[in-house]
Amino acid sequence: MESASLTSLSNLFPRASSSPICRCPSEPKKIRPARRSKASSLKATCALSRRRAVSELVVLGAVALSMPAQAAMLEPDIIRYRKLDSGVILEDVVDGEGPEAQDGDLVQFNYVCRRANGYFVHSTVDQFSGESKPVTLALGGEEMIRGLKDVIIGMKAGGKRRALIPPEVGYISETLKPIPEEFGPRRSLLSHAKEPLVFEVQLLKVL
Repeated sequence: MESASLTSLSNLFPRASSSPICRCPSEPKKIRPARRSKASSLKATCALSRRRAVSELVVLGAVALSMPAQAAMLEPDIIRYRKLDSGVILEDVVDGEGPEAQDGDLVQFNYVCRRANGYFVHSTVDQFSGESKPVTLALGGEEMIRGLKDVIIGMKAGGKRRALIPPEVGYISETLKPIPEEFGPRRSLLSHAKEPLVFEVQLLKVL
């Protein structure tokens, strides 16, 4: 067996002597482990690079996401709002035209009521069909919640206001209006009567 292998190797390398031929099988064994170590170190380097790249992307993404929030916090848009003596905070969205609504006037308006966190509570305008069922109430007397009365006074027909109404001038009684006629929406509104409510009001007419 040994003479046959030597003969075959000597045919491939006819000028080589017998001693180097015997050493040839051992030489690849010394080279291969070195190649494996280089490959493993290369894989480890690649894995480290991937992990580093991913971590850098995560950090950059977090910074990019935090920038709009920080910009929003620094934006001085609070000056658009004004606070009334009753504690109502309101914003004029559309001025409207015509005479201003005064205490004792009969007014017709649409509204959308939401919780302070933005969750919908009730509206006189159907969200799907756009059909509206405006409310007609007198600004005098004790029929309307005080906070909404303070919002509407001073508005003009076609005007829009957005207001945060604290519970102290909100639905302190279940008989106060505006309130939905349907049981479900009425129950939903009254269940949030002890928390601030956001009203978006559009004055349609001063009657």
